[in-house]
Amino acid sequence: MNVHHTKGIVLRSVKYGETSLIVSVFTELFGLQSYLVNGVRSQSKKTGAKGNPFQPAALLDLIVYHQDQKNLQRIKEYRWSSLYTHIYSDIFKASVATFMVELLYKCLKQPEENQALFAFTEDALLALDQASAQVVANFPLFYALQVANFFGFRIPDTFNQVNNILDLREGVFTSRLPDHPQYLDATHSEVIAQLLRVMQPAELSEVLLNGATRRYLLQSIGQYYAAQVSEFGQLRSLQVLQEVL
Repeated sequence: MNVHHTKGIVLRSVKYGETSLIVSVFTELFGLQSYLVNGVRSQSKKTGAKGNPFQPAALLDLIVYHQDQKNLQRIKEYRWSSLYTHIYSDIFKASVATFMVELLYKCLKQPEENQALFAFTEDALLALDQASAQVVANFPLFYALQVANFFGFRIPDTFNQVNNILDLREGVFTSRLPDHPQYLDATHSEVIAQLLRVMQPAELSEVLLNGATRRYLLQSIGQYYAAQVSEFGQLRSLQVLQEVL
């Protein structure tokens, strides 16, 4: 059994036995992996949320045992690679981070290395932690649109006065109304085009939207992902996020 040093982003934790967890981690070296971690839940009762390194969105440094044939791996050592300042104490940022890791978990179907996606998500979470309220409000839309690039269903930025309808099944801007109800009108399509042009999270403060528009667009992007990713289902974090934002 080989021992490796890798960074990881915690996506989900499930209780196992009285004191253990099965943790789904998006690792830099091996992609999505499941780890059995013994004896951590009894310790976390006293340390609380900030002391629990296996909560969703945690950024960890890991030394792991890895065997390609195994579905459940083990962690030899772990520690925080970065400590957030605000994500676990700010309900708005916490809700966005939860949305981000759930979206990622639903899209990662195979334990394949994707270091570019890992770096993008790590940078995005660190940017979210320090972001202003205006940036945080638009952050879920930014992340969902950008992360699609890494899974092969990027929406190309071809919006113009003619191609001003976004087909949410095909993921393209078109000049004709589709023969199905999953599309965005010209006004909402233009907002998506504006968001597609955002390169750095700080630029999100320039995209001025009201809460109703954000909620509608998040729901629409959820439909787009459901059309692209098999067995995608519903985003449980979306309802909480829509209420918070």
